[in-house]
Amino acid sequence: MSKILLTDALGRMPQTRMKQPVNFCLGEGEHIAIMGPNGGGKSCLVDLLTGKNLLMQGTLTYDFGPGVKPSAYGNIVQLTFEDALGSVEKPYYFQQRFNSQDRDESPLVSAVLKRALASGNVSASGLSADEARAAGHGLTEEEAREAGAEDDAEFLANPLLDTFQMRPLLQKRMVLLSSGEMRRYQLFKYLIKQPKVLIVDNPFIGLDAPMREQLDGFFSRLVEEHQVQIIMVLSMLDSVPEYITHVVQVADMQVGEKQTRTEYLATLPDFKKAPASLLTDELRKAILDLPVHPMANLTEDGSETDEIISIRNLSLPLPDTDRVLYNGLNWTVRRGEKWALQGRNGAGKSTLLSLICADHPAAYACDISLFGRRRGTGESIWEIKKHIGFVSPEFHRAYKENRPAIDIVASGLHDSVGLYKKPRPEQVDVCRLWMRVFGIEHLQDRLFLTLSAGEQRLCLLARAFVKDPALLILDEPLHGLDTYRRNLVRAVIGAFCQRPDKTLIMVTHYVEELPTDIAQKLML
Repeated sequence: MSKILLTDALGRMPQTRMKQPVNFCLGEGEHIAIMGPNGGGKSCLVDLLTGKNLLMQGTLTYDFGPGVKPSAYGNIVQLTFEDALGSVEKPYYFQQRFNSQDRDESPLVSAVLKRALASGNVSASGLSADEARAAGHGLTEEEAREAGAEDDAEFLANPLLDTFQMRPLLQKRMVLLSSGEMRRYQLFKYLIKQPKVLIVDNPFIGLDAPMREQLDGFFSRLVEEHQVQIIMVLSMLDSVPEYITHVVQVADMQVGEKQTRTEYLATLPDFKKAPASLLTDELRKAILDLPVHPMANLTEDGSETDEIISIRNLSLPLPDTDRVLYNGLNWTVRRGEKWALQGRNGAGKSTLLSLICADHPAAYACDISLFGRRRGTGESIWEIKKHIGFVSPEFHRAYKENRPAIDIVASGLHDSVGLYKKPRPEQVDVCRLWMRVFGIEHLQDRLFLTLSAGEQRLCLLARAFVKDPALLILDEPLHGLDTYRRNLVRAVIGAFCQRPDKTLIMVTHYVEELPTDIAQKLML
């Protein structure tokens, strides 16, 4: 029996239409990985499977068993890449999580989850409130009252709360969730609806190693217990979970034939042989030969300094909690050093970077010096930002300018969201060079929001590099990139680090993503 069957299907929307009619079958007991490069058409195939892209040709049929309505609604849930970045029910801007007024208006995680559960008209655990407490799953009345949910024992009994470590997040405001916490929240929200088919886009990005292992084990249990069939969209082409039974490759807007996992792995190329080969010698030389832009001396007394960042005795209370981040952190980053910033989800990595970049208002109350000048001594934030190249999942989430891709790259010249100052011809040439370096020059006239998530990330990476910054801050820069482009970006970062006096701070939960140039590590 086929749960989902596409036959000779073509979508109505020309900009997302496959080059050839699509045939796809999710059979009984199958769990499929849709694999392919960024921009190859994976999301377009998923839009056909869910009915989001209506058909101009062919048929789409569902069969979820006797007595189950043959429709996507209520039977298929989809976790998209945008969900993983943190779509939270209202327009989002980059500094929103640090703005006290907007933060206070943001709903609690528990409120949003209960609303999602109610809208799905399903039971969270299959147990009554009394049964849940008798089974030892629920909280005590006092604990429930403190959580603001004294009459929600059934909701609090859900074992998924423990699987995804959600209990500590229930009284946290949505806008304060880190990218990893947002991923856990989104997975929980969709799985409590008990779907027949779960379509999940790159589920492991943004999660630290223990959480990835836990989530992988959870998917494995779902499969073993026949609770849900999984369609997993993956960009890391050399990583196919063991519980996946079949693979469908999608590239160049064409859908390949379904293979078994064994067949796919037997033909998989060795992506790790020469990751630097994706960056040609010509482009590597172009990076190394870029004109050196000496950094303006920003020290208050005009003296020379090699300190790029100096943080002294940093402690930051978290709003609405008793938790304090950093506990008196002292950290000095000197010119030319390469640092890895690591730690569990929610440890404060992105918040620390926001303090450095002055996106967090508490930066001015902390003892932080940047380029030899203490924060809050009259310096212009734009004078500081012009020496910093930056990209992060939160920044990607907030960047919603629908302009040509080359304008997005050029906006990095002046640290704007959108392009408000026309670049000079020589600046346009530099933008095109960085787009060529990242393999996206052919997309320069495409509107940003029509690009795939991976293509958008490459645009924002080019934007971070385009002004040849003295300090490059990369927070999970390889999010959503396929294996080829992950290797490419890693090689580009390595080439950039060979330029004189370049300083790097990189955040990643994958140790293998770190360039070989990184010699120092700060663990939060």
